Amino acid sequence: VQVVESGGGLVQPGGSLRLTCTISGFSVIDYGMAWFRQAPGKGREGVGYITRGGTVTLYADSVKGRFTISRDGARNTLYLQMNDLKPEDTAMYHCASCHLGNGCALNWQSESGFENWGQGTQVTVSS
Repeated sequence: VQVVESGGGLVQPGGSLRLTCTISGFSVIDYGMAWFRQAPGKGREGVGYITRGGTVTLYADSVKGRFTISRDGARNTLYLQMNDLKPEDTAMYHCASCHLGNGCALNWQSESGFENWGQGTQVTVSS
């Protein structure tokens, strides 16, 4: 299993980035998938979650309306489109897969239900 995040970088407030999570060893459509982030000195925070069926997406209140999680089964890839970025979005962003048999939707913001963490991609929002 390999999970590799990419697409991070330095962006000005109000800008956009698209993060990519490239997966090998399992299929992105067989699991609920999430993006988490961790800022320096803070705990890991759930940002967005997509259910195994792909029909439901959930977001943290802090990013709702600005971030969109999606997946491409053919490319076996998970995405996070981030618009209207703010300095408080600065963090290391990770993707992970849900390992709970009933899915992670009920408690998706808890990292305990997830595995197959990548190394992360750094997002810095600054002028």
